[in-house]
Amino acid sequence: MSKLTNLQGNKACALGAIKAGCRFYAGYPITPSSEIAEAMARELPLVDGTFIQMEDELASMAAVVGASAGGVMSMTATSGPGFSLKQENIGFAAMTEIPCVIINVMRGGPSTGMPTRPAQGDIMQARWGTHGDHPVIALTPWSVEEVYVETQRAFSLSESLRTPVVVMFDESIAHLIESVDLSSVASASIITRKKAVGSVETFKPYAITEDLVPPMVCPGDGFRSHTTGLTHGEDGFPTQEPEAAQSAVKRLLDKIEVNREKIEKFEAIDCDDSDVVIAAYGITARAASYAREQLETMGIRCGVFRPLTLWPFPEEAFKSAVQSAKLVLVPEMNAGQLLTELERLATPTQSVLGLNKFDGEPIDPNAMIKKIREFLDE
Repeated sequence: MSKLTNLQGNKACALGAIKAGCRFYAGYPITPSSEIAEAMARELPLVDGTFIQMEDELASMAAVVGASAGGVMSMTATSGPGFSLKQENIGFAAMTEIPCVIINVMRGGPSTGMPTRPAQGDIMQARWGTHGDHPVIALTPWSVEEVYVETQRAFSLSESLRTPVVVMFDESIAHLIESVDLSSVASASIITRKKAVGSVETFKPYAITEDLVPPMVCPGDGFRSHTTGLTHGEDGFPTQEPEAAQSAVKRLLDKIEVNREKIEKFEAIDCDDSDVVIAAYGITARAASYAREQLETMGIRCGVFRPLTLWPFPEEAFKSAVQSAKLVLVPEMNAGQLLTELERLATPTQSVLGLNKFDGEPIDPNAMIKKIREFLDE
């Protein structure tokens, strides 16, 4: 029997986290993500979990990293300004390989910007927000149901690859209410972190393994581990020896590359033999899907490429999807952050155009149709 319920995007995020096994949340209220904290405050005690409202975003991220290091699946949620403040500790989690999930409900910016209006201006901050070369995974759902599923997938990727994972969706998705039957939604298969086994005497907390993801120590299990944000060797202790430092950072990056098949997720809608492909994510991809349908009625072959995994970007899948396209349109609620990446991936004979809007309003499908028809009529 169907169990349809009207569910908000932010609430779906909280329920997905609980379903995945999240049992610790630390955060600080910030529009438009606050409903996630409210839901976690209600739901976590029901499963013997812990909710803490911290004094600010820096402390929130530190608490999440600490709880995860203690063996508990942990999450926080924020928006653009708070995401900026979390970056130092996200970098620490990346370097020390402590799993954690960060939900970023995007709003207008820069600075305080427009707290109640949608935007997609944190795309490059998710990729390069913290300093240095570091691994990152960022997921971008486009519906309430997908928020539920992708939040679970975020935990699986974070735990199995020992890396921070960001789930990014804009205010429109966060406050969207859709009818969802969670009982029929296929939940993601949660892969938990590898735990240290074997000899205590020879154990190396950052050893180079076949999948490049070392087993993780849990306090009290008898294994010694030194945790530091400094560049460290396989033993966990700081090093400035060039070969060891190069190897340590290279492994962090390579573990994402060698596991791309596990990470990448995308949807290519009618891209084969299309003259035009619209590359979009989040609420903008929903508008693009409608624009595609309208363009088809006009006799214009149009596809939509939608990355659910934004970082690492599914480059080969994108190249395959746009191989017949004359035009790749990239609509974004920012000044063109993904555009430069896709220009790099296009062929010299393809035109890659941006359709950018950052006034606090979603991009209308008709604006996409107009841009495409102007190009084709030239």
